[in-house]
Amino acid sequence: MCVALPGRVTSIDGTKATVDFSGNTVEAEAGLVKIKLGDRVLVHAGCIIQTMSDAEADEIEELFKEIEDL
Repeated sequence: MCVALPGRVTSIDGTKATVDFSGNTVEAEAGLVKIKLGDRVLVHAGCIIQTMSDAEADEIEELFKEIEDL
């Protein structure tokens, strides 16, 4: 099973972006979606697949925390 995770764009270099996932940073392909610094994004298999609101990203992160606590 593959899971897409929400993160925040911290830098952009061409079609690559650095995305912060609660302190862990990953380089992701950013050529599929128009992004800007500070955007909350959903990353799947190393690619940014959509931007999202802070509320949406926070809700997904909270769900993952609940699953971890089970």
